[in-house]
Amino acid sequence: MTPTPEDQLTDLLNVLDLTFEGKTTVRVASLEGVDEDLHDSAGEVFVGSSQPMPHGRVFGGQVLSQCVVAAGRTVDHDDGDGQRHIHSLHGYFLRPGDANKPIRFLVDRMRDGGSFSARRVHAVQDGRILLSMIASFQDLSEGLDHQIPMPDVPAPEDLQPDAELLAQIDHPLARHAAARAVELRHVDPQLYPGSDAEPSESQSVWMRLPGVLPDDPHLHAAVLAYASDYSLLEPVLRKHGIMWGDPRLRIASLDHAMWFHRPARADQWVLYTQVSPSAQGGRGLGQGHMFTRDGTLLATVGQEGMTRLKA
Repeated sequence: MTPTPEDQLTDLLNVLDLTFEGKTTVRVASLEGVDEDLHDSAGEVFVGSSQPMPHGRVFGGQVLSQCVVAAGRTVDHDDGDGQRHIHSLHGYFLRPGDANKPIRFLVDRMRDGGSFSARRVHAVQDGRILLSMIASFQDLSEGLDHQIPMPDVPAPEDLQPDAELLAQIDHPLARHAAARAVELRHVDPQLYPGSDAEPSESQSVWMRLPGVLPDDPHLHAAVLAYASDYSLLEPVLRKHGIMWGDPRLRIASLDHAMWFHRPARADQWVLYTQVSPSAQGGRGLGQGHMFTRDGTLLATVGQEGMTRLKA
């Protein structure tokens, strides 16, 4: 039976509820993956499970969001100036993960300064790094304040949910996407077979969780990071008239960067505007901005992905 969005939401929250294993040393392979080239990595270790995936590979946004949770767990205390909030992350996807095996998250406390904290997180499975991320946290403080304006787009209530369109496609990946935890509503025609989408290097998507989250800023940031990986490479495909399901398409995230400008709630509608300024060499770049319904800029996102077409 296909899981409902409510089931997927519960599953996502369970996946983000990492278990603390303590401080330990783990043998980790080098980035080259040579079996003999191992080194010891010590730090605080958390472990988490993965969401089931039709193809058995872990969703990259899930690992990214779990890294945010793991790092946040080490800065979730009040240092006298309030809790520190994540303001940026930079990560590289190094290997695919197995959705049927647990993932361990090794957190290195790189620095705790007067107002900033830096953390490095390795997501490790079978002794190999899946994702390596550095994140920075800061006390909330006053300062210069400006932002770009939100574009004028239709409200989410005036758009058809992606899930309704996906439910009409007889394919296991489409059925899985139709029941995902984050509700999406594309402003522009979706990139599915038979779509009348015109070539364009930009698009906008409304998104939210269909339930209420606890008042945990790290959790809301983690969910936004999770959702940011869903569609950021779509403008690359849209520019060239390529649809999801094209048998020639080979696509995978390579890196991910995110700047959190202002506190956000992932259980309220967020407009995710996206553009691809360039594609070349089998790689495509996506950039995005996230806004609240009232136009407040929440975050800026950047991702480069492998985008190849096989003959």
